[in-house]
Amino acid sequence: MNFNTIFLKSFRVLLLPLALIYGLVIYIRNWMFDKKYLKSARFNFPLICVGNLSVGGTGKSPMVEYLVELLKPKFKIGTLSRGYKRKTKGYALANQFTTALEIGDEPMQFHSKFPDIAVASCEERLVGIPHLLQDAPDLQAIILDDAFQHRSVQAGLNIVLTEYSNLYSHDFFLPTGDLRDQWSSAKRAQVIIVTKCPFDLDAASKQKIIRSLKPEADQKVFFTTIEYGLPYHIFNHGDEWMITPRDEVLLVCGIANPKPLKEYLLAKTHTYYQMDYSDHHIFSIDDLNEIKEKFEEIEAKDKMILTTEKDAVRLIKFTEQLASLPMYVLPIRHFFLFDEGQQFNELVTGYITNFQFNPAT
Repeated sequence: MNFNTIFLKSFRVLLLPLALIYGLVIYIRNWMFDKKYLKSARFNFPLICVGNLSVGGTGKSPMVEYLVELLKPKFKIGTLSRGYKRKTKGYALANQFTTALEIGDEPMQFHSKFPDIAVASCEERLVGIPHLLQDAPDLQAIILDDAFQHRSVQAGLNIVLTEYSNLYSHDFFLPTGDLRDQWSSAKRAQVIIVTKCPFDLDAASKQKIIRSLKPEADQKVFFTTIEYGLPYHIFNHGDEWMITPRDEVLLVCGIANPKPLKEYLLAKTHTYYQMDYSDHHIFSIDDLNEIKEKFEEIEAKDKMILTTEKDAVRLIKFTEQLASLPMYVLPIRHFFLFDEGQQFNELVTGYITNFQFNPAT
């Protein structure tokens, strides 16, 4: 543990009074929803919510993509996100001219990878859902991205993610910890997924984590690990790069939790250099010049620039500046451990197939 990490943790402990106040506000808000003083709307329509109790880094975007790939061969689906850090307000439906600045980087990532589905952004899901259903009346299900804590809409299937190395049951409220919601809120979910697990996680460790999470009897707990695909060129997806132990990589990364990615590169490459940016960073020309300068300093013959899919949608606008650079994008996906992927898939598809509206719930 380096000095910066120790300092940051010590500083966050000093903010405990603020965390207690924040936790009290969250508790009161949830209590008001539970007692019906604040209202939650339910739709006579299948809504699948993907969320977490903490800030960033649990793998929500890859889970949304996993669900899209699972469901779109069978159902007409759409996604609805907040569109964090976009430059617009209100409801926006992606089209062929849309940019990340208009709908946000995660929705733009979904739109780029799945142009045949309806992808929309709206800060208020209660407003966005009717708009999306009007624009795409043949939809059979909507995936709500990062909406678990937004209780104005009650989804029929809630999937809560928690990271293996930072379980919500071991965490505390912001700013001392990373929680933006209380532990007991997880009881509202039908599914809990522990993400970014070691590939060789054993059954004993699995049971220990389940005991720590204390799920309800009717809740399903699954475990996933990160599976990386072949990097593809940011402008030419057919141009793929097989990473080898002789490669030297410049990692350009602006995501909430880059640690697993860095560990992957440490194991797979000869050397990697990093240029870290804040989560959802909007890249500028100055950033591009710094990236090019840093890349030119690498003397190796086998060298590349690597970025994430979320960062790529914020970089692709620099066509002229990046055209001559070997910039590749590293795709990731969830891989279910303990041969439980099929069970999860059947649970999700069964929810849509057997959907029945119960307004009294």
